[in-house]
Amino acid sequence: MPAFMNHPRTLEYRGLWLGFAGVAIFSMTFPFTRLAVAELDATFVALGRAVLAAPLAICLLAARGALRPARLPRGTQWYRLIGTALGVVAGFPLASSWALRDVPAAYGGIVVGLLPLGTAAFGALLARERPSLAFWMSAVTGSAMVLAFAMWNGGGALRPADWMLFVAVFFGAFGYAEGGKLSRELGGPETISWALVISLPVLLPVVGGLAWTQADSLARASSHAWLGLGYVTVFSSFVGFQFWYRGLALGGIARVSQIQLLQPFMTLAGGWLLLGESMDVTTILFALAVIAVVAAGRRAPVVPAPHVAASNP
Repeated sequence: MPAFMNHPRTLEYRGLWLGFAGVAIFSMTFPFTRLAVAELDATFVALGRAVLAAPLAICLLAARGALRPARLPRGTQWYRLIGTALGVVAGFPLASSWALRDVPAAYGGIVVGLLPLGTAAFGALLARERPSLAFWMSAVTGSAMVLAFAMWNGGGALRPADWMLFVAVFFGAFGYAEGGKLSRELGGPETISWALVISLPVLLPVVGGLAWTQADSLARASSHAWLGLGYVTVFSSFVGFQFWYRGLALGGIARVSQIQLLQPFMTLAGGWLLLGESMDVTTILFALAVIAVVAAGRRAPVVPAPHVAASNP
């Protein structure tokens, strides 16, 4: 690999572009989840997507030689994989799927715009990154704008579904940060794949039981519901994380996580295209304002954690 490809600035730009690709994929998670939970049980959707994605993860690990004894995670990496799985394989999908039974995808996407601040905070805690005051100001400002937008759309009140979305933000931020840190050691594809694989023994009996008890409703579900489950299985649970965790590892958790501020408005566009949800001038103005905050955060200094080359490039 040419030397310039390992220059810190080059790594950061690569991380930002990979992070953007991940966010673009994740931005459609809520519209497709909304499609699925309209006819399928929310818990079945949340946990079933992980079970169905696990075979893809096993195939990827086998193809990359990561199942060989010398390439297996070691020591505390297993515990950190469990933490990652609790965050992004179980916690975030469960909380967000439950919330999306009662709120539009667009509304959920706006509230989850708080993810960048949470991811940056967990990144500072777990990965020893040190964002500057200017960085934190931009993160807090952008997140406050997103929260204000959500409350404005909700008539100034927070409903139970909103609180469930806040729980989703907590789990998602933790899983993103822990997984991003672990990706520096295992590689991005390996990190999400192992998180899915170690979850399988726990989730498979649960999903199997749900499928057994809900067989009639599953049989009646339309192709739209299964399309929704298919997207969150292949793209939200697997493909998106290939880009996202690699981006966090290369560009830094705090820096790359700020791209998530664009996700709510990409979700709005997805909800409009897929579900016919409304998107007005006010939404577009908020999107432009948040993009400006993202740009400011992009220029604010962040002291990164020491870079560790992934054992599985």
